[in-house]
Amino acid sequence: MLPNPVYNFSAGPAVLPDAVLHTAQNEMLDYNGTGFPVMSMSHRSDVFMSILHHAEQDLRTLLDIPDNYKILFLQGGASSQFNMVVMNFANGFKRVDSVVTGNWSSVAHKQMGKLSDAEIHLAADGKAFDYLDLPPANTWDIDRRSAFVHFVSNETVNGLQYGELPRPGADMPPLVCDMSSDILSRRINVRDFGVIYAGAQKNIGPAGATVVIIREDLLERCSDRVPDVWNYQTHINRQGMHNTPATYPIYIAGLVFRWLLAQGGVAQIETVNALKAAKLYDAIDGSGGFYINNIRPGARSKMNVVFGTQSPGLDQRFVQEADAAGLKLLQGYKSVGGMRASIYNAMPLQGVEALVGFMQDFQRRYG
Repeated sequence: MLPNPVYNFSAGPAVLPDAVLHTAQNEMLDYNGTGFPVMSMSHRSDVFMSILHHAEQDLRTLLDIPDNYKILFLQGGASSQFNMVVMNFANGFKRVDSVVTGNWSSVAHKQMGKLSDAEIHLAADGKAFDYLDLPPANTWDIDRRSAFVHFVSNETVNGLQYGELPRPGADMPPLVCDMSSDILSRRINVRDFGVIYAGAQKNIGPAGATVVIIREDLLERCSDRVPDVWNYQTHINRQGMHNTPATYPIYIAGLVFRWLLAQGGVAQIETVNALKAAKLYDAIDGSGGFYINNIRPGARSKMNVVFGTQSPGLDQRFVQEADAAGLKLLQGYKSVGGMRASIYNAMPLQGVEALVGFMQDFQRRYG
């Protein structure tokens, strides 16, 4: 037994609820009396199809997903969606509008043009703010004839998040949003989006599955020229069984959805997330400049809190001593440096309080 609790602040694969891990542990060798585990279960069996069905229905409940939206659990991570959304939904269009607000939206912008004849138009770029603020949606350069508008709701690397999600006008292209790092962390209106996608390994479950939520009318754009494995319509037609889905990550995702429902749903977890983020930002802002977060307050992420001291050497010491104290994986992203505390849904309030206590003690010793 470890002498103190260990808190995992990794940006992903990230912390999972203890209750989910205990259930998975209990069912590891024998799922629900079948005599074998989910990870060696046929994906076409009635048992797994029931797991998949309940996961989808619970996700619909949590996000209030309308009936005219389809849900897929695909392989390939969110990065595969950078290309799939263009391959499927830009056919016959001359332009795709792309909003760059940090690391992952920049990667998406570069990747989307590789398999499409459409122009990937830079509709807005947070570089104007040194990626310390977000370009307001009303400043985006959008063409109503574009195939869609792509953006990232929460920049995991840069610690930026749209507090109020953009909403399309009546004559605007559909919004396509990468919600990998903040899906299920707050209430959203799914009806405002054409497509929402999210890698599982932050707020949903382990790496290996990607949730894709698609407004049904957009599927009419899917061309037979798109290979089946990358064709959304093919996956829909075959109930997500075109190729073997990531069965175990889907099973864990279903347990996470059930856990979220038991917590009171997304509205309740949103309240807890706001409290956790406020405590951590208050500690940074109240340190008298010892800790620094340069993100404009209105653009600060409630999921990924980036901060540092004024010394890279001291940052490294912070990470090392925090690790020894059971506060794990606080190293900032390689291109950003400093520290990053990812406080997703499964991070308990006690973990944030332990981090704040350590920060205050560290400042007393080195400030």
